Amino acid sequence: MSVKNKIFRWGGFIIVAALAAFIYFKFYFVFGEGVKAGELNQIVYKGWVWKTYEGRLIQTGFKGAKGGGTIQSNEFDFSVVDKAVADSLMHCSGKQVELHYKEYNGMLPWRGMQHYIVDEIVSVSIPDASESIPVIVPDE
Repeated sequence: MSVKNKIFRWGGFIIVAALAAFIYFKFYFVFGEGVKAGELNQIVYKGWVWKTYEGRLIQTGFKGAKGGGTIQSNEFDFSVVDKAVADSLMHCSGKQVELHYKEYNGMLPWRGMQHYIVDEIVSVSIPDASESIPVIVPDE
C-alpha cells in the first residue's frame, strides 16, 4: 500500500470520526436536565412532515424584555416525544405542573421544534384561587 493511499484512508477515517462526534454532541448529547414549574398554557400536535407535540409553560414572575422598557412573562417552550406523556399533558391545560426536561444543543425535526424535551410529569396541581393577587385600581 502506498503512502498516498494510507494518507487518504487515515484522512477519511478522521473526517468520518469527527463528523460522527459532531452529530452526537449537536443532536444526541444531553447538555442539561432539570425541572420547570408553572401553568401549562398549551400542548399541541403539529408539523408539516413530522408531527410533534409542542407545549408552552407559563412560569410565575416576570422578566424584563431585552432592550428594556417592557415586562414579559416567563415562557418555557418545549417538545414532547413520548405520546403517553403528551396525552397526559393534554388533560392538564390551565393546571400547575412540574415537568422534567432534557436540553439538547440541536433540534431534530422528528424530535420536536425545541431544544427542551419533556420526558416526565413530576406533579400536577390545580391552582388555588385564594393565592391570586388582587388588583387594586386607584381612585381618580
